[in-house]
Amino acid sequence: MTTEGGVQYSKIAEIKGPLVVVDDVENAAFDELVEIETTEGEKRLGKVLEVGNGKAIVQVFEGTTGLSISGTSAKFVGKVMEMPVSKEVLGRVFDGLGRPKDGLPDPIADKFVDINGEPMNPEQREYPKDFIQTGVSVIDGLMTLVRGQKLPIFSGSGMSHNLLAAQIARQASVVGTQDDFAVVFAAIGVQYSEAEYFRRSLEESGALKRSVLFLNTADDPAIERIITPRVALTVAEYLAFELGMHVLVVITDMTNYAEALREISAAREEVPGRKGYPGYLYTDLSTLYERAGKLNGRKGSVTQVPILSMPSDDITHPIPDLTGYITEGQIVVGRDLFRQGVYPPINILMSLSRLMKDGIGEGSTREDHSEVSNQVYDAYSRAQEVRALAGIVGKAGLTEIDLKYLEVGDTFEKEFLTQATDENRTIEETLTLMWKIVSKLPKNEITKIKDKYVEQYYKEE
Repeated sequence: MTTEGGVQYSKIAEIKGPLVVVDDVENAAFDELVEIETTEGEKRLGKVLEVGNGKAIVQVFEGTTGLSISGTSAKFVGKVMEMPVSKEVLGRVFDGLGRPKDGLPDPIADKFVDINGEPMNPEQREYPKDFIQTGVSVIDGLMTLVRGQKLPIFSGSGMSHNLLAAQIARQASVVGTQDDFAVVFAAIGVQYSEAEYFRRSLEESGALKRSVLFLNTADDPAIERIITPRVALTVAEYLAFELGMHVLVVITDMTNYAEALREISAAREEVPGRKGYPGYLYTDLSTLYERAGKLNGRKGSVTQVPILSMPSDDITHPIPDLTGYITEGQIVVGRDLFRQGVYPPINILMSLSRLMKDGIGEGSTREDHSEVSNQVYDAYSRAQEVRALAGIVGKAGLTEIDLKYLEVGDTFEKEFLTQATDENRTIEETLTLMWKIVSKLPKNEITKIKDKYVEQYYKEE
């Protein structure tokens, strides 16, 4: 990222929130990089958000604290923000703006790429259909992640979504192929302790050498959070489509990103939309989410797992609501399971992967995968109904088959759903556990699996 050359202006009309309004500006461009310099010689970076009537509104990444109208100058450098990319970025840790944070020098770049990128052209997309193994049974077995998919995790404050994010980043792999796999992990507005956990977790597991880590902490200016996912996706696209790697992008927490967007919108005095978020929140989120996928004729893929914490656990809040419209399913972290000490506390009845059917079955996972997962969903749903009934009439009032379903529900939560944070299960182990749950039912209750698979895998206890 260089700031040589450019045109300098010294007339600052106004400073409001994270924005600086520069007066008497000619020939500035949207998204152009701006170098703000104080009278003490301190330099901060920003970018142009709006140009018109001789004024330019500049968003300052490091914040405007300490800036004053007099003595501050703005140099428009004539280029947009770019990220240096090469294979050297693997194993490195950067801050939210893409600057090294691991004490090492800048990576040697093969090229500089505009971080704003573009959503993929739908006409050039290849349909996602290849399985990614996360090693987490509930995801691999019941809401399978597919290469090129965007599958968000909806969580709530204080729950274990960050543990799950780190576990997926450590364990994820592509099976049945020798293609290279990489993880790009972007932490947005997280606490310092969480950032250190992510870094230490990847380092100690050895996964850092195939990963790129971007850390924007809560004490960094909120404005940097707008840049962090874009920098991460730029690196992911380079690794995928220039170097032919399969790249998993984990972004946590998108709620902090949307909050930063709302802060800027309020400073620009835009007309607010739902809950004060800008009216273009859907469009803005889609420019990030739609950078996932596979391209015709290209070897690599970009898969996204954005994580967002729902305020007050409200799934109808604008951020999860709009995210759900753009992405291909969702994984919902449940508060009740979390309180019971279950990890990962995923509520499977509120979760789904819309592309799962294309990434499982013979040649991908196993031929019985789809049917046994349907049966497990059905059995757990029935177990929840029986639990509610037992709360009213008591266990003594339940039939024998109802008691079987109660046992299925308990086995599902204690043996299948519950998993250690360092436990990496293969898809075979996951399917074996699913058949263990199904085998607790009498054969006449198994209605969603072909007889030949029941004969092959059912083990009556």
